[in-house]
Amino acid sequence: MTSPHLFSRDELMEMGLRSIGRNVRIDRSVRLFGAERMSFGDHVRIDPFCILSAGPDGIRVGRNVHIAAYCSLVGQAKIELEDFAGLSARVSIFSSTDDYSGGALTNPTVPAAFLNVRSAPVFLGRHVIIGAGSVILPGVTIGLGASVGALSLIRKNVDEYAIMAGNPAKQISTRADSLLQREAEYLAWEKAQDDHR
Repeated sequence: MTSPHLFSRDELMEMGLRSIGRNVRIDRSVRLFGAERMSFGDHVRIDPFCILSAGPDGIRVGRNVHIAAYCSLVGQAKIELEDFAGLSARVSIFSSTDDYSGGALTNPTVPAAFLNVRSAPVFLGRHVIIGAGSVILPGVTIGLGASVGALSLIRKNVDEYAIMAGNPAKQISTRADSLLQREAEYLAWEKAQDDHR
């Protein structure tokens, strides 16, 4: 039975999602713009008041991904969250940005001919975790197992297992690389549970 606070699977299918896995839990307050360009893997949870706005290249969310309350994923280029990634509250991911130099007008109330919008894909690798209030800018790739501290600005690529913090973010440490072993243990456990059903 689905919670009254969550979209049912049928409701999500009616939105025209490109694909949807098992056990996808999306709060009814979440806004999905361009749903037909979105894919969600198994065991995805999206908490209240998030905005996902998919451009032509779409948004792809892998399995076991959590997107906490008030997050936004917005832009014209592709945004991809690999398996086991997590976004804490109020994280913003942008795959498009206006020209802040003053060489063009800004904001969507102005015709495109007067804008200079830059778009580039954003990719978060497996087991990436992003701390509350952080901002990720267009063109960024965050490598496998990296973590980003709260209130960080990520404007450049992040190495695998790096721990980043600050504005602009700098590497402050390295994360343990045992995540893949723990993932394998979890997936084996999950398979055993499925086999018993």
